[in-house]
Amino acid sequence: MTDLSRYADWTAWLTEQAAADPDVHCVWVGGSAATGGYDQWSDLDLDVLCTPGTSTDVYTRWLARASADFDVRGVWAVPEHVWPDGRQCFLHLQDRPGLLLEPTRIIDLHISDLSDAHSHVDVRRHGTPIVLHDPDGLVVLEEEDVSAGIAAALEQARQRRMVDEWLVNRAVARGQVAEAVDFYLRFALGTLVRLLRIEHCPWRYDFGLRYLREDLPPEIADGVEALVPGAASATPEELSLRCYAWVDELLARRPPDA
Repeated sequence: MTDLSRYADWTAWLTEQAAADPDVHCVWVGGSAATGGYDQWSDLDLDVLCTPGTSTDVYTRWLARASADFDVRGVWAVPEHVWPDGRQCFLHLQDRPGLLLEPTRIIDLHISDLSDAHSHVDVRRHGTPIVLHDPDGLVVLEEEDVSAGIAAALEQARQRRMVDEWLVNRAVARGQVAEAVDFYLRFALGTLVRLLRIEHCPWRYDFGLRYLREDLPPEIADGVEALVPGAASATPEELSLRCYAWVDELLARRPPDA
């Protein structure tokens, strides 16, 4: 059981707010508290599901109440277009949480309209949610079908292979250091990690570098980290060559008709 005592005031507040708000149907804790890896630097990831069409109103009410009930030092409101059926914000309860001078107190609050897409949770991808409020038993644990996403990711990796390498190596050859690092991380290392995830943990094929050590075998994770710029003495040209050689090996194991 994850120790959420650092956020005990928040979990109690959330439970109370949910019970008193007729538009709120479910509240649970996710993130690292559910997947593993939760520690003193972790935030509190919260999902709240509401009667369809009310999520924005609930978000506005809850944000105002939280700001009144807690010493909120700042709020990052994620742009509205990111979640067409809801809202998300991060509330930090410390002036400079990034300095890590004390255990983190950051709240990631995601409020959405109730739907199967939000209430059905794949524990392989998101861990087992810590449910704070679900009187009607709407939270369903089931495996998500990611086969279409994997097929699309593989096809894109095949189609983009030559162009991606050209973009990376062109920036390197031109001495455009910042652009070369950006392109390498996105188009070389990012593609490699996606292919490795498809092979070793397909249910989280699209998680990028997050949970790398949890999802990949130790020797594979070591190999990936050895390709991170600055982690070894290899030149950018060498890193690109090694990275794309590994990409080609993985693609060869999955022919287009497989």
